[in-house]
Amino acid sequence: MLDRPTSPDDLVDHLVRSTSLQHGEAARVVLDVLAYFDETTEEFVRRRHRELQSRGLHNPEIFERIAGELPHRAVAPPALSLRQLRRIVYG
Repeated sequence: MLDRPTSPDDLVDHLVRSTSLQHGEAARVVLDVLAYFDETTEEFVRRRHRELQSRGLHNPEIFERIAGELPHRAVAPPALSLRQLRRIVYG
């Protein structure tokens, strides 16, 4: 069975043990990855639109590509209140 990290600190330690990264480098990588996956859907769409537009693509092609990417993207969920969390658990 794999030794799976359970927190960002655990993940940093895992990367230090399993790669040639130093602690500070591993911490930066983890923070970058977490920030990448913390984007809301709106932030992702805006960022990808800017990136694809800067490559010379036009809106019809850009929006088609983004629509194809979204289903495969881990997009951060909306912030949930404690009440909403309770409702998820208890209905």
